[in-house]
Amino acid sequence: MLTRLRRIHPPVALLLAALTIPATPLLAALPASVDGQPLPTLAPMLSQATPAVVNIAATGRTEVRENPLLLDPFFRHFFSVPKQPRQERTQSLGSGVIVDARQGYILTNNHVVEQADKISVKLRDGREFEARLLGTDKESDIAVIQIPAEKLTALPLADSESLQVGDFVVAIGNPFGLGQTVTSGIVSALGRTNLGIEGYEDFIQTDASINPGNSGGALVNLRGELVGINTAILAPGGGNVGIGFAIPINMAGSIMQQLVEHGEVQRGKLGITAQDLTPDLAAAIGLDRSKGTVISRIEIDSPAARADLRVGDVILEIDNRPVRSSGDVRNRVGMLRVGSRVGMTVWRDGKTLQRSVVIEPDRLERLAGNKLHYQLAGATFSNLPESQRRPGQADGILVDAVEPDSRAWRASLRKDDIILSANRVALHDLDDLKQAVRGQRKLLINVQRGDGAMFILLQ
Repeated sequence: MLTRLRRIHPPVALLLAALTIPATPLLAALPASVDGQPLPTLAPMLSQATPAVVNIAATGRTEVRENPLLLDPFFRHFFSVPKQPRQERTQSLGSGVIVDARQGYILTNNHVVEQADKISVKLRDGREFEARLLGTDKESDIAVIQIPAEKLTALPLADSESLQVGDFVVAIGNPFGLGQTVTSGIVSALGRTNLGIEGYEDFIQTDASINPGNSGGALVNLRGELVGINTAILAPGGGNVGIGFAIPINMAGSIMQQLVEHGEVQRGKLGITAQDLTPDLAAAIGLDRSKGTVISRIEIDSPAARADLRVGDVILEIDNRPVRSSGDVRNRVGMLRVGSRVGMTVWRDGKTLQRSVVIEPDRLERLAGNKLHYQLAGATFSNLPESQRRPGQADGILVDAVEPDSRAWRASLRKDDIILSANRVALHDLDDLKQAVRGQRKLLINVQRGDGAMFILLQ
């Protein structure tokens, strides 16, 4: 079972082994050098790198699951049980990496800071600051926070594309709330996908010991350059077994730029459905290779259609980088900004062709509430069908479905409601709704239900 590093709590106790001190003095110690050569050490590199890795404590609130009996409206009324669900404080401990000393930007994981109403950052030198959340991307599990501090140390960014299996790496973080800890290992594998951890996956796998609390911390090379953000571990028994995963810094850095500029990642679309190329499929279409991805569907009037891509084309390269699977295509297109032009090498009927595609905005048609705001979890929203639009009125957003006993349900949202505005912003499509609720803790929404309307305050 793959365990994501989410809520981290300090250990209840530390078991210390008793040491028997010999009666005779120790006569030998490690020499400073062997045959005139100094012993290898990572200490000089770590003295430069560790000040850039911070400890993060994020506090928030979560609803406590009630006894099912208390969900009955009659029982609530008879015993005067309040409708407001009980909440309790939560705390998440993790790590972060300073990547811009002048601006105070810190990279971490989304799951370290999501739903937090207070984020505290402690530096290696003991200083503490309250951080401001600049933006998060749940799909990639990346978040950017900012602290108002001077004399910071930032880690230089490496090119994670140049990593090779076998390269030595060092993980720096705050495991189990112990404080800053350093572990070492190698790159065990690259390009790990289909693990079901995030929406966009291209993980670096390492055997450097990563434990709860390392989330958001640094994976560095022996030059002290940041190559990845530690994110998850494979933990069948709940502890480290030598299989950890980090988000490559090339991916994390690209996401960070958009989060700083826009507060969110503005992903575009290519307009294709693709499947992995298998040896049998490759043989059937006459291609002498087993890695790549086959286009199985192309949307009408999409960027792919305008670039003359066709069903049955095999995508071999994107911007001169080999494509191994459909996950590669999704990851690379998902990291491109809207308006970017991408070169593609495709195989068609025995010929290799070059195509150039411009990434266009992906107009949202349907969206889960938990991807908009935690107060909307349990609801699904869509753009209002043309048949329900009324001349001279705000378009609104349709509530497609609401799960019983979800946050959205307890907030009185129901299927087929039309949300006319959010935080006093008139809504025309899902993009408007995303903008209106982004970064807001309280939501004031105007809901039309049948011939009536009402305001609902979520806080």
